[in-house]
Amino acid sequence: MLLRGWLVVVALCCAARAATGEELPEARLREAQTAFDEANTLWDSGRYADAIARGEHALALREAVLGVTHPDVARSLGLLGSYHLRQGNPARAEPLLLRALAIQEAALGENSPDIAQTLTHLANLYPAQGFYERAESLYTRALAIRKAAFGENHPLVAESLNNLARLYQRQASYARAGPLFLRALAIQEATHGKNHPDVAQTLDDLAWRYQHQGFSARAEPLFVRALAIREAALGKNHPNVAASLWGLANLYRSRGLSARAEPLEVRALAIWEAAIEQNPPNVTELLIAVAGLNLLRSAFARAELFYERTLAVQEAAVGEHHPLIADTLYRLAATYELQGLYSRAEPLFLRALAIWEAALGKSHFLVAAPALRLGNLYLAQGLYARAEPLLERGLAIRQATFGEKSGPVALALGNLGTLYMAQGLFARAEPLFLRALASWEAISSRSNPYYAIPLSKLGNLYLAQGQLARAEPLLRRALAILEAAFGGKDPDVAEALHDLANLYSAQESYGRARRLYARGLAIREATFGKNSPHNVETLNQLAVAHLAQHRLAEALPLLTRAFAISEQRLRLEALGFSEAHMARFLQHLRTDEERLYALLRTHPDNADVRRLTLAAALLLKGRSVEESAHISRTIYRSLGTGDRATLERLQELRTQLAQLSLQGPGALSMKAHEQRLEKLAEQAATLETDLARRSAPLRELAALPPPDEIVDRVAAALPRDGALVEFISYVDLPLVPRPGTSAGQGSRPLRYLALVLFPDATIRFQDLGPAEPIDAAALRLRDALANRDADFRAPAQALYQLAFQSLRPLLGTTRRLFLSPDGQLALVPFAALDDGRRFLVDDFDFTYLPSGKHLLPRSRENAPPDSVVVLADPDFNTPLSALPSAREEALLSDMPSLTGEHLSTLRADLTRRAWAPTPLPGSRQEAEAIQRLIPQAQLFLGPEASRSRLLQLSPPGILHLATHGFFLDEGAAPPDARAVVSFGALNENARAPSPPSPLLRSGLVLAGAGAPVPQGANPASPAPDSGLVTALELAGLNLWGTQLVVLSACDTGRGDVKLGQGVYGLHRAFLVAGAETVVMSLWKVNDEATRELMEAYYSNLLSGQGRATALREAMRALRLARPHPHYWAPFLALGRETPLRLPTPGFQETRHRQPALCGGR
Repeated sequence: MLLRGWLVVVALCCAARAATGEELPEARLREAQTAFDEANTLWDSGRYADAIARGEHALALREAVLGVTHPDVARSLGLLGSYHLRQGNPARAEPLLLRALAIQEAALGENSPDIAQTLTHLANLYPAQGFYERAESLYTRALAIRKAAFGENHPLVAESLNNLARLYQRQASYARAGPLFLRALAIQEATHGKNHPDVAQTLDDLAWRYQHQGFSARAEPLFVRALAIREAALGKNHPNVAASLWGLANLYRSRGLSARAEPLEVRALAIWEAAIEQNPPNVTELLIAVAGLNLLRSAFARAELFYERTLAVQEAAVGEHHPLIADTLYRLAATYELQGLYSRAEPLFLRALAIWEAALGKSHFLVAAPALRLGNLYLAQGLYARAEPLLERGLAIRQATFGEKSGPVALALGNLGTLYMAQGLFARAEPLFLRALASWEAISSRSNPYYAIPLSKLGNLYLAQGQLARAEPLLRRALAILEAAFGGKDPDVAEALHDLANLYSAQESYGRARRLYARGLAIREATFGKNSPHNVETLNQLAVAHLAQHRLAEALPLLTRAFAISEQRLRLEALGFSEAHMARFLQHLRTDEERLYALLRTHPDNADVRRLTLAAALLLKGRSVEESAHISRTIYRSLGTGDRATLERLQELRTQLAQLSLQGPGALSMKAHEQRLEKLAEQAATLETDLARRSAPLRELAALPPPDEIVDRVAAALPRDGALVEFISYVDLPLVPRPGTSAGQGSRPLRYLALVLFPDATIRFQDLGPAEPIDAAALRLRDALANRDADFRAPAQALYQLAFQSLRPLLGTTRRLFLSPDGQLALVPFAALDDGRRFLVDDFDFTYLPSGKHLLPRSRENAPPDSVVVLADPDFNTPLSALPSAREEALLSDMPSLTGEHLSTLRADLTRRAWAPTPLPGSRQEAEAIQRLIPQAQLFLGPEASRSRLLQLSPPGILHLATHGFFLDEGAAPPDARAVVSFGALNENARAPSPPSPLLRSGLVLAGAGAPVPQGANPASPAPDSGLVTALELAGLNLWGTQLVVLSACDTGRGDVKLGQGVYGLHRAFLVAGAETVVMSLWKVNDEATRELMEAYYSNLLSGQGRATALREAMRALRLARPHPHYWAPFLALGRETPLRLPTPGFQETRHRQPALCGGR
């Protein structure tokens, strides 16, 4: 019995084990199916992570039981792929779907209906990434399979037709999309009935197609019908209902029916924002939709917010370099561009362009979009050379993609034609506009609003040429087309109104012009807001129309508003501009600034006009150096190590640019040389822009006073016995253009004016007359003063009579003057002007400023550094290898093949020319005299007075540089002068041009500059220190806290004169670097006289005199021994006049030592 029982138990156990072994695979497959079904349920309930987890469990079970090539495994792969697709994560979806497709093709054959579904999912990945060809082939294959399997009229066939049509619509191929949408709609209505949600989707798609083509009348009933279907089928709060609301609202907006659009937009936003809170899988689609709808409503800040949220979600899912990121970057950039915020838009367009180029290739259709937008952005800023290649490239891509007769090509033709028109290249612009017209006529009707675009451009072209009779019918017709299409409240209508108003102004029909300007302004204000940059041009033109009818009271508030808006825009833009970009942008704004100067000349007795004009001069004059200095200060004082690393890289690039510019082309062709310099300059500008943007938040804290406060703030900063004199050189154009001409036509003579500001904010004005005689007199005086043997009296009196005599009645008894010269007046010493009795130095105390705003106090600084650093009497023949820090600098060079070749070529060239800078024993005596006055002064003499020593300085309290200076293309210098003779581009090619930037053509000559090339040296080896340092490199110094820089060298005040922005040269670099005051020279200086002057200057400083006062008193003392102003008048003190802050006992003790260093010479 026991044995039988034991055998029974064993038998039962074996049977149970066998049964379990047989049932195990089926149980696991049932578990897999359950997990698969649960995944769908969880997904539908919004538990997306749980759904994916269950789907992955089902996949694992099926792979384990069935193997990796079973069709059920493909089903799980397809499910998971569709989940990731709907979550906007194509990188995870694609490999799953590709695996599913391969399994199905192997197991089911290539024409299975299951394959069509996988093909569709896979194709859906690609359009948003720009992979249109991949998507098209997959959609086309899926359509063919479904037709073969189900027949021509099956709902799945309609789905494939719609997919293909949407792809064509995305590419603006409306002619291909339309018939497919119509076929899909017919199938859906026949199979589902006319009120099915699928029907609504196709109606929506078809309506958008008509809307994009400008056929809003055909689009409206489709949007309305789709909305009604969705509300009935899905409920009024479904996200798809919001999509129909948006389409209908967009249509009403485009027709100027904002009252009808508004409630639809509010509803759509509420639905979508509620849906976003649920964090659905398609959250990025909803975020983009909400951003776009806010943009439609001109709610720019909200649009930016949602685009930024979209970017955050997408970057977390796919990284920073995916094509999906490019699409959102492009949308965000367009949002900034629409607001006129070009510095914010530019880097985003550039990023989008780079991503699409890397992912899709440089000739892809999508690449044309950011290229064209960037080109238009640069065009709007007057950066024509940067705009042209981008606009040409965008046009070429579109021509290759769409063919000549297409809407995208017509738009690109118009963009390029606008560029040529802006440059006055009318003969090149006209055929492009005519081609654009022909394209629209071929693909659409003449009532299409897009047809109005080239009509307007062609009309403006004829207007710019004074061909008013040809322009008028075109501009009228364009306005009529746009009003018929959009109603009376669309921004495009505002543009057309503005264009036609310009025509009426040119015809002297100012009443008609004013009415159109006012209408256009109202539309723009309603669309963009009252303070949008889009309003500035219309405000200015409306003001000019008022002025033409002698209505100053109506014009002045408009001009005041226009300037305030432009200034606010400039403040925003400046936060993201490199220095060169800032300078070009200021030049682009110059016409509006000069309009105010013309207004002042026309209405000199109006106090409000004087105040507005002075506010503009104070804010805009010298603005480029102001913004560059702000960036420098913020970087050195407030930013982190990463930003300083960027700055160091920028300094290296500037050094390379300086060296290669001085070298000239060498063995390269001129074109290759220029391309090499351009590439380096672009790299440097990119780094500058990056630093500008990163320092923006801190720079905003130190912003200039607003236009309505700047005059009072500067007046309050004046001493009680002082006055500010702002000299302004400007293009003298008529305030109201002559009939039949546009504002930019005719000659462009220059003129000078002066504005005098007193401490009580009283403003006086003097028109100084045409600039030509003043500039000629300034040049004659400077030439006379530079020649110690020349007669200086006549030119000194001539310039006095032209530029200063008429100011004396305005000044009254004021003798302390803060001068802000402009144009060629910035290169003469007013102290040496002669009123026929004596020099002005005997009657006035002059302090020179880049702009009157420099009177405003700087933000609170820490105690200034105590150190005094003097570089003097460099040993020009010191071998380069023996210079301090030569080894360290050699290690810094990352372009030895360029830099080393340049420096070796440069030194060899100098040797061939028998050029050698003469020793400066007086500068050594000068340095030693300073050390006697200030014992703690640190002297770097002989080989120690090197380029590397200067560029590696920590901020000193005082920096004194006593050596040769250079400004390329000078005339010959006397043998005892601190100057380098003209050496052109400093290379073997005598015909090579000098570097284009004055910051590369001016600089200092330091130790080792005259050292010969070592015999047998490798020309390609890196050279550690050339002995020449340019202004561009010096601008990167950290001189924040440095109270005084003395450039005891020749021509340190020389440079290129930029109207309104001062002199671009060596002294400007030190201001940008942070120096409070720069003492500079205007001509080649006698070595001995300079030493005498500088000894007296420092003695005066240490006695407590102001920085300009001390120089003036030293000049007066030197004049006793050397009457010719050649000796005593070459130096100017530019910047702060206040006495030095002398914190240490060593400094204080020296205040009692005041030797008379200049007497008896």
